Amino acid sequence: MTDTKPLADRLVLVTGASRGIGAATAEALARAGAHVLLTARTSGGLEEVEERIHAAGGSATIAPMDLVDSDGVARLAAAIAERWTALDALVLNAAMLGSLGPVQTIDPKEFARLLTLNITAQQALIAAFDPMLRVAQGGGSVIAVTSSVGRAPRAFWGAYGASKAALETLVGAYAEEQRNLGKVRVAIVDPGATRTRMRANAFPGEDETSVKPPEVVGDRIAALLTAGFETGHFERIAG
Repeated sequence: MTDTKPLADRLVLVTGASRGIGAATAEALARAGAHVLLTARTSGGLEEVEERIHAAGGSATIAPMDLVDSDGVARLAAAIAERWTALDALVLNAAMLGSLGPVQTIDPKEFARLLTLNITAQQALIAAFDPMLRVAQGGGSVIAVTSSVGRAPRAFWGAYGASKAALETLVGAYAEEQRNLGKVRVAIVDPGATRTRMRANAFPGEDETSVKPPEVVGDRIAALLTAGFETGHFERIAG
C-alpha cells in the first residue's frame, strides 16, 4: 500500500511562505504529512495559506516576521526550539528582487536591504537552525531556492543576480562542510520560469500562462524531501 503521508511527523520551516513558490511548497509538504512552519512578512497571506492547509487536512503554524530584522531570526529559532527539539528541513525561499537597472544606477540603500534579506538572513537562518537540523532523525535537510541569474549574469539584473550567486556560494560551502559529517543534507534548487509576483514585476505584460505555476516547484521540493538527496545536490526545474 502506498504511503500517502511520507513526511508524517516531520517538521519543516519554509520562508517566504505567504505566496508563490513558498506557499506552494508549504502546501505540498503539508499534503505529504509534514507539520509546516510558515514565515513571511505578510501575516494575512500566511493566514490564508494556513487556512488552505488546515482545510485540506494538514497542519501548520505561522510566524509572521521580517527576516531583515537583525534579531528576528534569533527570536524565531528560540520560539521553535521551545516547542520542538528537532527540525527536519529548512526551505530557504524568501528573497526580494529589487529594482532592475544598470549596475551604475543601483540604489545603495535598496541594495543593502536586498543583500541583507537574500544573503545575510540566509546565513543567520542556517546558523540558528543548524543545531536542530543536526539532531533530526536521520539528519535534517536544507534546500535553498536560487535563480539562473546567479550563474549566468544578465543585463540589468546585477543586484539580484549578485545576491543569488553569493547565496549559491554560501550554501554550497555549507554543503561541502556537511559532506563528511553526514548530519545535514544540502541542496540548491533553481525553479526556472515560474508564475509568481516577482516574475510578474520583472516581466510586465508576459502571458502568465506561458510559464509553469508555482505548484510544480512546490511539488518537486516536497518530492526531494520525501525521496532524499545527496548533499551538494543541484537541479533546475524544467517547464
